[in-house]
Amino acid sequence: MISRNIVYVGLGSNLDNPIYQVELALRTLDILSAVYLKTHSALYRSPPFGPQDQPDYVNAVAVLLTELPPLALLDELQAIENKQGRVRNAQRWGPRTLDLDMLLYDNKQLQSPRLTLPHPGLYERAFVLYPLYECVPDLVLPDGERIYDLKQRCFSKGLCRLDS
Repeated sequence: MISRNIVYVGLGSNLDNPIYQVELALRTLDILSAVYLKTHSALYRSPPFGPQDQPDYVNAVAVLLTELPPLALLDELQAIENKQGRVRNAQRWGPRTLDLDMLLYDNKQLQSPRLTLPHPGLYERAFVLYPLYECVPDLVLPDGERIYDLKQRCFSKGLCRLDS
């Protein structure tokens, strides 16, 4: 029997029609080989996390089942970003067509030059916590923290759920 790992991925975009970019990324995740898109949150609009002189972001969280190991999945996520016009430059948290962040991979804790699990920003970012809670309200993180408790401590800070 093939082992399937549950992975939570944060999606974000604030360039080139962000709603379209996030929806296209969700469709692409759904057709990736060795990946099954189990569900995803609604889309949310949020103010930029980094420099404020950029457009608001559209964010979501996807729940995946995969046979791929973490770094192989990271390669796939970065390939999707690149295909959708992601430009990596020196400006941290700057505007982008697409950002795909692996938030959690099962209960793995990992620290490597390319990937840290759980994602270090997971614990404090409303644009991650609220859609993640929507997908799995009973989620317990590898350190024993409950997503419900993290969400309760995190103000929504301008986060707005977009209705289809």
